[in-house]
Amino acid sequence: MSPDLLLVLFGVAVAVAVAVALILLFQNLGLRRDIAGRVGRGVDRWREAEMARARLALEAQVRGEAALAMERWKATQTAALRKDAIQRSQAVTVGKVTEQLVPYLPGFGFNPKDVRFIGSPVDLVVFDGMSQDEVREVVFVEVKTGGSGLTTRERRIRDAIQAGRVSWLELRLSI
Repeated sequence: MSPDLLLVLFGVAVAVAVAVALILLFQNLGLRRDIAGRVGRGVDRWREAEMARARLALEAQVRGEAALAMERWKATQTAALRKDAIQRSQAVTVGKVTEQLVPYLPGFGFNPKDVRFIGSPVDLVVFDGMSQDEVREVVFVEVKTGGSGLTTRERRIRDAIQAGRVSWLELRLSI
């Protein structure tokens, strides 16, 4: 073979080798990109799974701590709440008993025979002088104990009475 032919064949071989090298290089780069993408997606999935697991663990821990805090609060407050409920109940009972007994207490100012207990919306109605067949005045009495004040309904009744918005109605039924 002639040296020129060998040179041409060598040139073709080099060109083919370069072409193959370039093809392999591009395939290698494509594979690296594909592998990097797969690894990236795998890392992303792993990270999301780890974050979800960590979030669930944290939520469980927070719920546990909240439940424990609630149990501690209940333990410390139950006694106080029960004591308060008992005190309120006793106050209501004392108030109800006092309403019934107030006409017999010294300093009431009216004859107990002239008093009628109605309980609601006011406690007592006094027909002053009724026991002597001479009604001088009708008095509505609301008994309060401790620091309790009038309810909205009681204030409205008081205001109506004080404004003179009181009347008499005689109702006759034919049965």
